Amino acid sequence: MKIKALIMLLSGAVLLYSCHGNSGYEAMDKASSDTNLVQADSTAFNQAKLVKTADMDLKVKDVAKAGEQISTLTTQYGGMVMRHHMQSYPHNVNNVRKSRDSVLRVSAFSTSADMTVRVPSARLDEFMTRVAKMGTYVTVRNMDIEDMSLTYLESQLKMDSRQELVKQQKQGRIKLKHPEDILIFKDGLVDEQINKHRIDDAVKYSNVSLCFSQPNTIVQETVANDDTAAYRVPFLSRLSLALLSGVNLFADVVVGLAHLWLFMLAGIVVWIVAARYVRKQASIPPNIFTHGGHQAK
Repeated sequence: MKIKALIMLLSGAVLLYSCHGNSGYEAMDKASSDTNLVQADSTAFNQAKLVKTADMDLKVKDVAKAGEQISTLTTQYGGMVMRHHMQSYPHNVNNVRKSRDSVLRVSAFSTSADMTVRVPSARLDEFMTRVAKMGTYVTVRNMDIEDMSLTYLESQLKMDSRQELVKQQKQGRIKLKHPEDILIFKDGLVDEQINKHRIDDAVKYSNVSLCFSQPNTIVQETVANDDTAAYRVPFLSRLSLALLSGVNLFADVVVGLAHLWLFMLAGIVVWIVAARYVRKQASIPPNIFTHGGHQAK
């Protein structure tokens, strides 16, 4: 009995010691986790994630030349041209006739361009100043700074928690009911990594939107006359064509009358009969019956 009681007391002591050790481990693990979060927080805020963007509108003497200069300057600063669009559209067009088949076209053109470039954020102010000096004057110049530190920290903490979850799942400390859940966590881990890289890239390079235009340009050019009514043949050619057209018209009339020969013949017969009847009536004396009556008396 004493031996059994001693065994039970020893077992209880071992159990209490084990529980105390586990709770200490959990407290240490929790403290370590909190320490990591604080370190991550401090690291993130010691390196502020500032995203700079800028835009500028300016007037230049030559849009094409200014675009080339901006492209060269962007390359010198270690940047890249992301977009370059230039267009010219006419405001007014006037055509002055020079000859029968050509006109002088006078056009007033307005030319403008817009560019999007990426330059190192550390040299953004210097780049904007040099671009401003390329124009005759600047109408708009803006620069915005957005603090993405909290967004970056959020992505970092989410990524750390997902990495820890995946690590514990591989070690067998966590068992998921649905195997596809691990794919969801890994996809979330990839999304947070991409978001961090996107923020890092935006912090390192700034996007600059540039719009520039030049004064209206007058362009004179001799072009072919596209008015078809202005094209006419010479006088002698038109006269010969008119004579030939008259002959053709006369021939058409004769041919048309030939189609009506039967009606013409009938008309002639009617005319002859009518003429004879009129002539016969004219040969009879008008008072022949009157004189005959007097003689009978």
